[in-house]
Amino acid sequence: MMKFPVGVQTFEKIREEGYVYVDKTDLIYQLVSTGTIYFLIRPRRFGKSLLVSTLKNYYLGKKELFQGLAIERLEKDWFEYPVFHIDFNSEDFKVAGTLENMLEGYVSSWERIYGKSPDFKDVGFRFAYVLHQAHLKYGRRCVVLVDEYDKPILDVLDTGLKTTLNGEECLLEDRQRDVLKAFYSVFKGADADLQFVLLTGVTKFSQVSVFSGFNQPDDISLASDYESLCGITQQEMEHYFAEPIREMADRFKVSVPEMLQRLKAQYDGYHFSENLTDIYNPYSLLNAFKHKGLKDYWFSTGTPSYLLRLLAHSHENLDEMTGRYYDPSEFVDYKADVEKPLPMIYQSGYLTIKDYKPTRGTFLLDFPNKEVKKGFVSLVAAGYWKPEKESVEGWIQDLLDAMEAGEPDTIRDLFTSFLASIPYTARRKEDQKERESYFNYTFYLIFRMVSVYATYIEKEQSQGRSDCIVETPQYVYIFEFKLDGRADEALEQIEDKGYAKPYAGDPRKLFKIGASFSSQTGTIEEWKTAE
Repeated sequence: MMKFPVGVQTFEKIREEGYVYVDKTDLIYQLVSTGTIYFLIRPRRFGKSLLVSTLKNYYLGKKELFQGLAIERLEKDWFEYPVFHIDFNSEDFKVAGTLENMLEGYVSSWERIYGKSPDFKDVGFRFAYVLHQAHLKYGRRCVVLVDEYDKPILDVLDTGLKTTLNGEECLLEDRQRDVLKAFYSVFKGADADLQFVLLTGVTKFSQVSVFSGFNQPDDISLASDYESLCGITQQEMEHYFAEPIREMADRFKVSVPEMLQRLKAQYDGYHFSENLTDIYNPYSLLNAFKHKGLKDYWFSTGTPSYLLRLLAHSHENLDEMTGRYYDPSEFVDYKADVEKPLPMIYQSGYLTIKDYKPTRGTFLLDFPNKEVKKGFVSLVAAGYWKPEKESVEGWIQDLLDAMEAGEPDTIRDLFTSFLASIPYTARRKEDQKERESYFNYTFYLIFRMVSVYATYIEKEQSQGRSDCIVETPQYVYIFEFKLDGRADEALEQIEDKGYAKPYAGDPRKLFKIGASFSSQTGTIEEWKTAE
């Protein structure tokens, strides 16, 4: 029986205990052979820790763990290097002093092995001394691997938490940024003692001085050569997981090609360079094979709190953010601006590259797959509306049930009750433009959340754009909404513009729904249905 390494991030455990391992060692050999200092960002649970663990075992010269892998035939000399591994994953850095204590613990443990300088007290200079002593002792330069380098900042980003330094109060975020800046600046002076350095994380804090004074690393986050260094490609999935794919196809009573399409729609869609090579989310894919189900595994593990805090103050709407082309400078670098969360949303994996225009050097950003779109839109919607009674996710499930059953009256009741549950303070808009914006964004979010079915928002047709069309296996719904208007006007527009004409030969039952939305009450005022 195939063993899936769900949550297993240690290379030696995967190899020694017979878990399936997607061989990335050809790329790892290329990485270690062509450069010295690297920087890589990928979303959480995307295999960064496993990559670090694999590199650690390679540099420790553990050839026996790599038997049968691509690197075995590529590497002729298996030397052992002094390896310094720093893992920020395990700690919560919201308590002042946690970061300093962790760094002190690491450096002190290495000093017991390589010796301590009588001249240096600063933890960064002490680390540089250790690197030099290790170089002398081994006769080989050092390897430094830093996993989730940015977690000490992300944990406190935009929290307002404070600490005291030299009798003066300061933001914990600023303090921890300064500590990391001082520590990472070591690498500039330790260049002669370094063989290889890799820093991984979720975000790139290039604009907030973390790397000031540090030899600029080779950022391979958008490098075409390393786009599949983390994650699973289509070819890898079909090669390594043919057996569980067949088992899932049997369980779902579909063909293997159909099962592949379902897996692709649910978990594929990430791109990390202009090559646009499809990359699957490894955490979700491995869970799907282990549990033989298509659930929202990655998203259900939780949304980072720093992203929720940034979204809370953002004035940007998802409909204005997604489906647009951007210059890399707009989303690759994090600029520490709480009013512009796009870089953090992209780097955290909730948006990804969907297209590239080489003539302009711009990238199209949108949701990677169904799992992320459904979960993230629900999250944003709950934060936008703050409904008093209704659970957004529960309400969406009730709405889908009503659509599957062909019950437009139930759909009306659901819309009315849900919109009425949104607090007045959340929906109050001062002028006509704001009222229209709230109205449009409300229905955009609702229909983005029901897009488990074919859903078309503002679908362009020969005589205009319909507000929304939802196609279920047995029913088609054409919605037209009016702000402070009449339901009859909405139905007349559906007729006059011929929105139903493309479905004239469709065997499914069709409902035309006209509704008016009141900016005063914040809910449905009139609702009329025509079959």
